[in-house]
Amino acid sequence: MKVTEHIKNANGKTQFSFEILPPLKGQNIQSIFDHIDPLMEFNPPFIDVTYHREEYIYKEQENGLLKKHIVKKRPGTVGICAAIQNKYKVDAIPHILCGGFTKEDTENFLIDLDFLGIENVMALRGDAVKNETYFRPEKEGNAYAGDLVAQIQSMNQGIYLDDEMQNPCPTNFCIGVAGYPEKHMEAPNLDNDLHFLKKKIQNGATYIVTQMFFDNQKFFDFVEKCRKEGIEVPIIPGLKPITTKSQINMIPHRFHIDLPDELLIEVIKCKDNKAVQEVGVEWAIQQSKELQQAGIPVLHYYSMGKSEAVKAIAKEIF
Repeated sequence: MKVTEHIKNANGKTQFSFEILPPLKGQNIQSIFDHIDPLMEFNPPFIDVTYHREEYIYKEQENGLLKKHIVKKRPGTVGICAAIQNKYKVDAIPHILCGGFTKEDTENFLIDLDFLGIENVMALRGDAVKNETYFRPEKEGNAYAGDLVAQIQSMNQGIYLDDEMQNPCPTNFCIGVAGYPEKHMEAPNLDNDLHFLKKKIQNGATYIVTQMFFDNQKFFDFVEKCRKEGIEVPIIPGLKPITTKSQINMIPHRFHIDLPDELLIEVIKCKDNKAVQEVGVEWAIQQSKELQQAGIPVLHYYSMGKSEAVKAIAKEIF
């Protein structure tokens, strides 16, 4: 079932969803099941599975020259989605990136998903790899998430890269995209960011999931700005509980978002990470309650491979 259908069928009730990371290369899928099992009591209608593009390093050879060595640390997004749908009978949503894919790679990826009966995808540009200052698209790949959305929507209309195909079957993907209540780190301002978000919707995206935020007012302001721009699709807030003291430095640096002073003060007071998690969970519970009371259709949690904190929040909300 499509995300938009799940929201419609909920009849105004706030639903619970979460996002998982594929296990590191060499680990098995049981680590994923161990993470999902404790959260199934809250009846998630769908679960997101991130995609991590291949990275590369340069190794010095005997002759002194450097050779590019490709590393893929978290493979398996498609297989994990298939396993989730088979085991739990809930919709799995794979993330699809521009980075690391040609348009032909993307088309083949989508064909595989269609064969597996996966109806939802999250279309993202992706980040620059570690040795790049700015994102560089793959040669003959999509440069922006809006272009990726357009390619997926073309396949939904039966338009493939090979224009000589005989009566190609259209796909039927519900397309999600990312939104940034505090703007994308590369955008000069929020208005510019909203311009490109609107383009993604015009190209065929049908729902938005936001980057994490810790001040609900920023989310409400973002939704209001979207509506003024004519963006009418569902907007799902992304939430994450603080669980370690190091995150109060890492999260603002990596995601370019602000942490409220009140939250920072409480975390700094904590003597260990157990106490930090208690503060983070309580903060996220209060965020969730306010969003639920505002009639938000889905609360989406970034679990980062750990279910304990998310379960503690969900017990108080769902």
